[in-house]
Amino acid sequence: MKFTGLDWGIVGVILLAIIATGLFLSHRASKNAESFFLGGRSMPWWLLGTSMVATTFATDTPNLVTGLVRENGVAGNWGWWVFLITGMISAFVYARLWRRLGVATDLEFYELRYSGRPASFLRGFRAVYLGFFFNVLVMANVTLALIKYGNVLFGISPVLIVLIAGTATVLMSASGGLLGVLVTDFFLFIISMIGAIAAAYFAVNHVDVGGLEGLMRNALVLEKRSFLPDFSDPNQYVPLFLVPLLMQWWSAWYPGSEPGGGGYVAQRMLAAKDENNAVGAAILFNVAHYALRPWPWILVALASLVVFPDLASLKAALPHVDERLIQNDLAYPAMLTFLPSGLFGLVVASILAAYVSTMSTMLNLGSSYMVNDVYGRFIRPGATEHDKVRAGRIVIVVLMVAAAFLALVLDSAMQAFRLLLSVGAGTGLLFFLRWFWTRINAWSEIAAMALSLVTAGYLEFFGSPDLQIWQRFALTVGLTTIGWIVVTLVSPRNTPETLRKFAALTAANKGKNQADHTINAELKTGLWAAFYATIGVYALMFATGSALYGQWGLFGVLLVTSVLSGLATLWAVRRKR
Repeated sequence: MKFTGLDWGIVGVILLAIIATGLFLSHRASKNAESFFLGGRSMPWWLLGTSMVATTFATDTPNLVTGLVRENGVAGNWGWWVFLITGMISAFVYARLWRRLGVATDLEFYELRYSGRPASFLRGFRAVYLGFFFNVLVMANVTLALIKYGNVLFGISPVLIVLIAGTATVLMSASGGLLGVLVTDFFLFIISMIGAIAAAYFAVNHVDVGGLEGLMRNALVLEKRSFLPDFSDPNQYVPLFLVPLLMQWWSAWYPGSEPGGGGYVAQRMLAAKDENNAVGAAILFNVAHYALRPWPWILVALASLVVFPDLASLKAALPHVDERLIQNDLAYPAMLTFLPSGLFGLVVASILAAYVSTMSTMLNLGSSYMVNDVYGRFIRPGATEHDKVRAGRIVIVVLMVAAAFLALVLDSAMQAFRLLLSVGAGTGLLFFLRWFWTRINAWSEIAAMALSLVTAGYLEFFGSPDLQIWQRFALTVGLTTIGWIVVTLVSPRNTPETLRKFAALTAANKGKNQADHTINAELKTGLWAAFYATIGVYALMFATGSALYGQWGLFGVLLVTSVLSGLATLWAVRRKR
């Protein structure tokens, strides 16, 4: 691609604005650890919700969606679409609980909910496991996607790409804290959406595609565009639809879709100014993430089937790209090579925006775990607020360096996506139930982590080669779930004092006699609201797709369904508990 002065100017302005925002907010972020990691707990729902959407608008996400569509059709996205159920339950049931808990990180939950030394061990271990190892894997996957973009569009070496983008991200994250992340996320999301829509427009209007009507009539697209898999073929509908819908959403742990809320989603809930803002942020996130954002990526993916029908055509069109990187997910950046000057710079800037948004969130979250749950809890319990902020900035640099090195050895977005799903398989049900089933203890979570990791690892590297991916996932879920339930029933109970304190913290009415009644009533109301909201968002998502496909009758039915579901959600939330 020929990158003009206008293109470079657009990208340069975006990068400078990112760095300037962090530096401008550095003084406010440095007041104390709560300001650096939670924005002073005074954030509004719209800023928090937009930040969550921007975070999931990662550089690797368009690549992932493109790979799914090219390999399994639009229906292949059910592997992540099902997490809408998880997200809505988190919004209507768990957002208020997290905000009431008032902790600095979601990992503090362990020492409030569970008893004894196992709870302390669990908090420290999860902080290192999630804050460093797991977080680095996620960030490496995002960085890999950026490397592919740079390699395809400019032929730039991976090391140079990481140095430029990583330096800008670290400067913003380490200086501005969470507030800097939230403010930049708001504008970066707008830029990312404009870039995604522009990319879709030019992909659909490529000379070989022939516009939206031509795209939808193309034989290669017709067999890939269905919202649902082929129900006459169990090799299609079982792994693509049944396993995700019946098992994956409640059993798997995945960043941004943690059952019961966790990670950066919980961090945003904890940063909200009150409970209503925590709930509103989670709702906005789920509506935008699933109903509004996927279609520009899907359109580019479908168009890529016409322009680059196979990997051989991709390789022929991109002879300068490392052969190791030629995977189906590379089709998205390949489609960007047809953009005109000026707009090309805007789309490249949107890709950088998506990268910085995701990475800055993960860096801040990982740093908060390492500082609050390791450094401040076990290494230097008496550390001052200044010490914690300084330690947080150092951790941010270390995390970025580790992610950069790992990115250089990964091959594709799907590779990391499947790995992340497999190592968390079977733990999800525990995260849903631990707020309400008092028998669950620290040993339950330790057992779930160990069993999931060991089972998934064994099946991946030593299991029968005849086992399909979904079968390995189902086995991991089954064995892990049975295992942690057995451990729960035979291990020591939490102390009554611990349970009483936890119930008092999470009850809307702080009266001891009414705590259980309040939680149960909220649970029932929240589950009904989540049910209606899930139907509404799915209907809105497929209504958008139907309009793009020209299926106007189906569009009308789905749109009415979405509106009615939205009204039912409001009724469920507002009725007396």
